[in-house]
Amino acid sequence: MAIPGNMLSAVTEMVDPNTSGWTGLSNCTIALGTGGRNGGGCLLITSIFAGEMRARTLSSYPVLPGTVYQTFADASGATVPERIGIRWLTAANVEVSISWSPTTATASTSWHRIGVADAAPPEAARAHVVVSSTPAAPGVINHFENFYFGLPIRSLGNLLPFAVESFEQGVGGWVSEANATLSRQAPMISWSVGWYYSGGSVLAATAIASGDMAARTVDRYPVTAGTEYLAYCYLSPPTTGSTAWIELRFYDAGGSLLRTTRSTLAPATTGFHRQKVSDTAPSGAVSCGVGVGLVSATLGQVLRIDQVVVTTASALVAGTAVPYADGSFEQGIAGWTRTSGVAALARSTPWGASGLEGSYALVVTSATATASVLKSAKFALPPGGGGLSWRLLVGETVTAGGWTLSRGVRWYDASNVDLGVVNTATAVAPTPGWWLLYLDATAPAGATHFVIELTLTATAPNSAIHLDKIALWQALPYMETVAHEDTASISVTLRELTVGGKLRIYRVGPEGTRTLVRGPSGLYDGTYAITADLMVIEDYEAPLGVPVKYAVETLGTSGAVIDTRLSGTATIPHSDINTAWLKDPGNPRLGMRVTVETPPTWQRPIEQAAYVVKGRRNKVTLSGRRQGLEGDLSIFTGSDSERAALHWLLDSGNDLLWQAAPGMGISDMYVSVGQITEARGGPPAQDPWRVWTLPLVEADMPVTTGVNGSAGRTWIDVVAEFATCDDVLATYATSYDLYLDRRIGE
Repeated sequence: MAIPGNMLSAVTEMVDPNTSGWTGLSNCTIALGTGGRNGGGCLLITSIFAGEMRARTLSSYPVLPGTVYQTFADASGATVPERIGIRWLTAANVEVSISWSPTTATASTSWHRIGVADAAPPEAARAHVVVSSTPAAPGVINHFENFYFGLPIRSLGNLLPFAVESFEQGVGGWVSEANATLSRQAPMISWSVGWYYSGGSVLAATAIASGDMAARTVDRYPVTAGTEYLAYCYLSPPTTGSTAWIELRFYDAGGSLLRTTRSTLAPATTGFHRQKVSDTAPSGAVSCGVGVGLVSATLGQVLRIDQVVVTTASALVAGTAVPYADGSFEQGIAGWTRTSGVAALARSTPWGASGLEGSYALVVTSATATASVLKSAKFALPPGGGGLSWRLLVGETVTAGGWTLSRGVRWYDASNVDLGVVNTATAVAPTPGWWLLYLDATAPAGATHFVIELTLTATAPNSAIHLDKIALWQALPYMETVAHEDTASISVTLRELTVGGKLRIYRVGPEGTRTLVRGPSGLYDGTYAITADLMVIEDYEAPLGVPVKYAVETLGTSGAVIDTRLSGTATIPHSDINTAWLKDPGNPRLGMRVTVETPPTWQRPIEQAAYVVKGRRNKVTLSGRRQGLEGDLSIFTGSDSERAALHWLLDSGNDLLWQAAPGMGISDMYVSVGQITEARGGPPAQDPWRVWTLPLVEADMPVTTGVNGSAGRTWIDVVAEFATCDDVLATYATSYDLYLDRRIGE
C-alpha cells in the first residue's frame, strides 16, 4: 500500500519482497521478517553485541536546505524501545547530523508509530532514513516497516501549520496557559497502518499543581466572520474520570478575545479520542486559536494531545442550514430543547458508544409511555430560500423500548411571524440499527428562518432513542451534467452520496457502450472511497459532439451495489471541423485545441519472418499480431502562447488523447508522441505561426493514471505552510507547479 508522496520506493517502504532497500549502519544484521502490516514482510534487525544498533536506507534521497521533511515507520520490539531519524548528508554523502525522534516510552511487540520531522540543515543535499535501538545484549531483535520519507503529511484545509498540528518537530507552536509544563513524548501508540496524520510524538501537558490546567497555540490564524469553523484534536486523558476539553477561540483585530466555545471529552479509555468543537466566527473576528486542558487536574497528571486541526466546518450534508453542533451533537445537545412531555435530553456517553456521524448522538429517554415534543434552535435559511423545496434528514436508532415519531419543519418570516409547519404522519420508528428518515417540504414564499420539530412518543416506559446527523438542505437533483466547450469536458454533479461507500462511474455512449470515467487515483472502478455526500466530477475524455450519459453505482462494504443512477444526456459542442483536441489524461488542464494541417496517413506494422523452404514454390511466413495505428499528425499553432502551451503539453512524454471532430473518419485515440518537429510557418522571423509534425503511435487507455491536481488542496493550505510570498516563489517554478504541489528539485 503505497503511502502518498513517499520518496521511498515501494520495496523500501513495505520491505516486500526483500530488504534490498535497507542496509546495516552499525552493530546489526538485517533480514526479512514476517508478520508485517503493510504487506507481509518487515525489516528485522538483530544486535551483534550490546549497545546501540542502527540500520539505514540503502539509497540517499535529495533534499533542499531549509525545507522540512518528515519520516515515520511502524516498529515492534519485545525488550528494547526504538527511535527513527533523518540522517542529513552532504552532496558527497558525508554525514552532517541526525534529527532523532524521541525514543518510545516503552518496548512493545504491538506495532506502534515512531516518527520525526525537521528542516534540512544548510549543508544538507541528501538524506537517509535511520532506525535505532539500544539493546543490552547481543541477539536482540527489533522489527520495522511501513516507512515514509518526504514532505510533511498534514491535514488538507487545516488553518494551522504542520508544526502546530503535529509534534514531530517539537512543541514550539504551543505554550502553557495555566498550571502546566509542556514537553514532547513518544508513548507507544498503535495507529492504523493507513493513518498517516499522526506520528510517534505527542504534546504532553503536565499539571504543576492541583487545579485547572490549560495550554494553547502560540499564534493565531486568520478566519472570516460569519463562517462556521470546526476544530478537533486527539486527547488522551490521565484517567477515564478526567474532564479533558478542547476550545475554539475567536479574536478581533486588536487581539481581544471575542468568543470561546468548549467541547468536553467523555473518555471511554485513557487512550486517544478525537474530540470536536465547532462555532461560527462572530462579527469582528479576524483570527482564531485553540486551547486544550483538564478541569481539576491533580499534581503530575498528564494530558496528551495529537493532530490538532482547525478548518471550515464540514457539512453533514452539502448545503445544510443546520450548524454542525446542532446536527452532530459532538459537543453537547446544542440548541435542542424539550417543549412538552417528560423526555430527557443528553449527549451520549462515553465517546464512541453511539453515533451515526462522529462519536456522539443525542439521547432521548422517556420514563413513561407518553409523547414529547423536541425543537431545535431557530436557524436562518440561505438568502432567497423562501418558496424553494427543502429536504429534512434525521438519523435515529431505538436503543430501548419502542417509539413512534413525526418530524416537521416550522417556518418563520423576517419579523418572526409563524408561517406554519409541515409534518410527516406519525409512524413507528424503524428498528434495529440506524435509520435515515426524510421529509421534503416547500418553504412559504416569505420564509427566512426555520425550526425543526420532532414529536416522539414512547410506547413503553423507560424507552430510549438516539438521534444524529440532522440536516436541512435545498432539494436539488441527485445528478446533473453540464458540457463545457472551452475545455471540451463534461462536469457531473452527484448529490446525497453514501459516505463510506465506493464509487463506480461509467460514461455511456449512444449505442450503450460503457467506459469507466477517470478520477484522482485512476478509474472510478468501484474502489474509490466516497468521503463527501457531494462530488463534482470532470470528464475530459468524453467524445466531442456525441451525446453521452453517465451511470453511477454506489457499492457497500461488501462490494454489492446499493444505489444506481443514470443521468440525462450531455454533448460537448465542437463547431470547427478543422480543429482537434490534444489532452493529457493525467493533467487534463494542459489540453489544448489545435488546428490540423494534415491528418496522419496510417500504417499498421506487423512482425513477420519469411522462410524459403527447399522444394516449395511459396515462402512460409510467420506473423505476429498486427499492431495499432502509426502515422504523422501535422498541426498549426498561431501564436507564441499556443507554441509554449503545446511544448508544455508534450514535455511530460505521457500518452495523450487525440480527439478529432465528429464525421472526420477518426475515432478518439490514445497515442504516444515520438520526436516532434517544429517548423516556421513562413520566412519572416517575426511570424508566430508554426507547423508541427507529431509522430503518433496508438496506445491503450491508461487505467492507473489519476487526474493530477490539488486533490482538495487550497490557498488555506498554502497560507498555513508558507510565511511569505517569497517562500512560495522559492519553492515552485510555476503557478502550475504550485497547483500540483510539485516543488523545485522534485
